[in-house]
Amino acid sequence: MKARLAKDFFFESAQTLPKVPAGHKCGGMHGHSFKLEIAIEGEVDAETGWIYDHSRISGVVEPLIELLDHKYLNEVPGLENPTIELMAAWFWQKLAPSLPGLAEIVIHETPTARCIYRGE
Repeated sequence: MKARLAKDFFFESAQTLPKVPAGHKCGGMHGHSFKLEIAIEGEVDAETGWIYDHSRISGVVEPLIELLDHKYLNEVPGLENPTIELMAAWFWQKLAPSLPGLAEIVIHETPTARCIYRGE
């Protein structure tokens, strides 16, 4: 049996987008309440009944959340231009080696705007 499991994380950060056109509102400092969804796909172990423990996901993601929460994203190496597209790829690069079966990362910057990334 194959399944997908997902876990959500939240963080608050400030940012500027230095590459937007002059006068764009995102060029100024602003903040977001981000929601990060991590999805794992894999075979369900017949004995345990799960792909792997959710705490394994938390153990890998939470140090990254601590790095970003209540911080200025532009000062984080690799996030000098912190669009949600580039943030999704940044998370993927950091998480994929430790989370076998990583299938999808979704970053919400508002309740209605998000980026879905599948490592492609």
